[in-house]
Amino acid sequence: MVEHVERTRVAWVDTDAGGRIHFTAAFRWAEMAEVGLRRKLGLVDGWGDYPRRRVEAEFLRVLVFEDEIEVRIRPEQLGRTSITWAFEITREGELCVRGTLIVVHVDAEGRPAPLTEKERAVLGGS
Repeated sequence: MVEHVERTRVAWVDTDAGGRIHFTAAFRWAEMAEVGLRRKLGLVDGWGDYPRRRVEAEFLRVLVFEDEIEVRIRPEQLGRTSITWAFEITREGELCVRGTLIVVHVDAEGRPAPLTEKERAVLGGS
């Protein structure tokens, strides 16, 4: 299975007035891991051609400023024009956030376009 892990720390800017992460931070971290995986696999070209169609997250444990976290991402499903990324955010091995990002490959006019053969080959699609 293709997978990537990014290690980072909860920054002050990631938190709300109560010192807990703002929900949007989880999606930024997932995108950071997505870029890391695409970079590792040689899939960074055409990066702007994958707008988000749907994002979801389940927040299981509180994360706060200075927590050290791992963000793990993998392709869960390849459609004809889309990729569903599954991600998990852990602290010291404890699952804190899990979610998905569904991205759609689009052409120059913004219409859905088939994933490339290279993507299918390296991400495990047929």
